[in-house]
Amino acid sequence: MKSPLKGIKILDLTRVLAGPYCTQILGDLGAEIIKVERPETGDDTRGFAPPFLKNDNGEETDLSAYYCGANRNKKSITINLSEKQGQELVKMLLKDCDILVENFKTGTLKKFGLAYEDLKEDFPRLIFCSITGFGQTGPYASRPGYDGLIQAMGGVMGLTGDPDGEPMKVGVPIGDLMAGMYAAVGILAAVKHQADNDEGQFIDIGMLDTHVAWLANQGMNYLSTDNNPQRLGNQHPNIVPYQVMPTADGYIVLSVGNDPTFERFCKVANEEELLDDDRFKTNASRVSNREYVTETLNKITKKRTSATWLKELEKAKIGCGPINNLSDVFNDPHVLSREMIIEVKHSKTGNKPLKLIANPIKMTETPVTYRYPPPLLGEHTDEILTEHLKLTIEDIKRLKVNKIV
Repeated sequence: MKSPLKGIKILDLTRVLAGPYCTQILGDLGAEIIKVERPETGDDTRGFAPPFLKNDNGEETDLSAYYCGANRNKKSITINLSEKQGQELVKMLLKDCDILVENFKTGTLKKFGLAYEDLKEDFPRLIFCSITGFGQTGPYASRPGYDGLIQAMGGVMGLTGDPDGEPMKVGVPIGDLMAGMYAAVGILAAVKHQADNDEGQFIDIGMLDTHVAWLANQGMNYLSTDNNPQRLGNQHPNIVPYQVMPTADGYIVLSVGNDPTFERFCKVANEEELLDDDRFKTNASRVSNREYVTETLNKITKKRTSATWLKELEKAKIGCGPINNLSDVFNDPHVLSREMIIEVKHSKTGNKPLKLIANPIKMTETPVTYRYPPPLLGEHTDEILTEHLKLTIEDIKRLKVNKIV
């Protein structure tokens, strides 16, 4: 099967989430990923548990769910980067690699002689991607970056939550994930440049930068007015109604994107007289009268059950949906038909397949592939040292005795 990045080799010096998420995307697209981990402990997320995965006997393994979510399609080698011999092993591996990705704190790899400036002369084709909390420059460059901290400093917490409640973070580590995605996009562009010009480059990804970038419409709302957008809970800042609506037995999401759609909603609700009220006629007027419009519509939606609303609204081609928990999501017929859950074999789980969230990219000619399950710590150390560096069994034994690998 053809893969778009087949033949591309990546030395992965990342851990936790932003970096591993980036390299997993590239691995799914066919790149060969050599994941370098600390001897004995490995990637921090190996210990981010419970939950741990269970085997076919229902017993917990030492494989954390967190680690498995961002580390498939990789081979694991352990190398002690703080030792000179370990640093030399990294340089030897780079002779056979096209890309290096790392997410250490700014300046860390410089201490090991493995910063881009240390490597670019010997490896002029190397694409070196660094993912940090705040980038390589600026007054915050030396600070460590954590997802919750970035969400707070990047503005999203100031936009999220009930107006009368405390600021609220997003329920998944979106700061890490978006940094990883932007890094993957940058690397793909650099791969094209590398192919065309036989030249590498340095990619500087700061989590705060990427967080600011995806403020999107809310960021533009501020830049165009100099007014800080207020927290609106589940309401949309520019469209009404586009929010959670109460029903007779729960809640649904109603997404009315334009005035013709609102007219259809009024017909479905048997409330066409609302269209005679200037406060409801246009989206702009509904936004300007948000509180009154919301209060009025909430009384209407409470008259019917969620199932009834969803059936009638879908029939009228009005955006709507249930508010699913994760059990609902992963059992949804559409999600299942789109093959968003994959199953892979893993030595730790025995005959029980390991379930993973699939890559959402669908391509007709070069589809994503799932070649390797999340690796055990150092699982491929001997293989990589033998095949890539041509070391002998005796060489590898000495490295292990000296705690280099």
